[in-house]
Amino acid sequence: MGYIVSFQVLQAETVINNPYNKRQTIFAKSIIRGKIESSDGKTLAKTKVNSKTGKETRVYPAGNMFAHAVGYSTNGNTGIESFANFQLLRTHSFIGDQLMNMLSQKKNQGDTVVSTLSYKLQKAAYQGLGGYEGAVVALNPKTGKILCMVSKPDFDPNQVADHYDSIAGTDVNGKESSVLLNRTTQGSYTPGSTFKIFTTLEYLKENGTNAAFNYHCTGAKTAGGTTIHCYGGEVHGDVDLKHLFAESCNCGYAEMGLSLDIASFQKLSKKMLFDRSLPIEYPYTKSKFSLSEDSSTASIMMGSFGQDKITVSPIHLAMVAGAISNKGILMKPYSIDHVENDAGQIVSENNPEKYRQLLSPQKAKIMRRLMRATVRYGTATALQSNKYLSGGKTGSAQVSDSSDDTHSWFVGYAKNKKGKSIAIAVIVEKQGNGSRFAVPIAKKVFDAYFD
Repeated sequence: MGYIVSFQVLQAETVINNPYNKRQTIFAKSIIRGKIESSDGKTLAKTKVNSKTGKETRVYPAGNMFAHAVGYSTNGNTGIESFANFQLLRTHSFIGDQLMNMLSQKKNQGDTVVSTLSYKLQKAAYQGLGGYEGAVVALNPKTGKILCMVSKPDFDPNQVADHYDSIAGTDVNGKESSVLLNRTTQGSYTPGSTFKIFTTLEYLKENGTNAAFNYHCTGAKTAGGTTIHCYGGEVHGDVDLKHLFAESCNCGYAEMGLSLDIASFQKLSKKMLFDRSLPIEYPYTKSKFSLSEDSSTASIMMGSFGQDKITVSPIHLAMVAGAISNKGILMKPYSIDHVENDAGQIVSENNPEKYRQLLSPQKAKIMRRLMRATVRYGTATALQSNKYLSGGKTGSAQVSDSSDDTHSWFVGYAKNKKGKSIAIAVIVEKQGNGSRFAVPIAKKVFDAYFD
């Protein structure tokens, strides 16, 4: 009896929303699929009905801009179209209207799903990324609301029904197309210097929050027969922890990494969501922490500043930045704000939910101080503004040992005096310096958010 109650009440929506559940087909016969809207009132998906033939066509007015975030509902469902499928195929129209439609054999209008996505921020991120391949994802650290989610290369969801094979087929080089891949959640990237956030946290864990770290950088460091260099051959000279982080000194972090207890570092990585499930609705790829007690000196040095075989997704880094901004508390990310009927009455709504205390308030404060230094005089000075206070970490991540290509990273947060805040992760593929490519995109999003 307990199982039946659980199945009928607690699990009903999940079961019905399963793409293999044929009950959805039954719903579709009597209900016109509802709209999806942005948080600022723009229609992102709707169903047009031909008045003569009754043929229904799913339309995406924003085209490519919300392709991965909203998804599509032909040739399967993706994005919000997928995990809000049940809400879109049920109706809470006025009961009298439902009865009239039933008697006249007309379909009822499905409910409207209002997302947390901001059309304004999505546009800023989309235009900021321009013609580059990569991803931008931002969320509200205090609530977990996903504010924008851009992945490129992209596609036009209006064309999926008729041109799916060409969209999902092969690219111009004959390789399997990655256009449908949502890079914000499914991307698996070398983090580069953004990983110094985690190396710093492990150093503080082992040495105490008042621990000092001083290093003399000559631009190169050799250990165990391996020599590593700071990006671009830069020589940082004498640096403390704040300057080490803000100026992104690889050699200093290699020295720091060699001093760490790798078994302890593994435990920290799991706490920070590496090799673990993420509390998000979108399909995702787990981040990977590659170091172990058996790792070579070279791997430890490289891993300490985000190389070796460590990988992350942009959404993971945005979540970490959000927790740092929010006194160490990670809020569960979500992209559906509420559901309303065709009269605009709210049927159901999602509320912010604490996921876990990712790091202590004291360590979060220290990390904010270091990330602020990166904007004040480090590698992200372009983010300085009189409208908001921001902090972050840039990264230039080498794609592979055999390639000179590097990804451009920025991960960080911004807040104003009124308490409004945002966390973001930006990656621009194979474009090199994070300061030059990723930071300006983050600034466009920040400026739009605090405008």
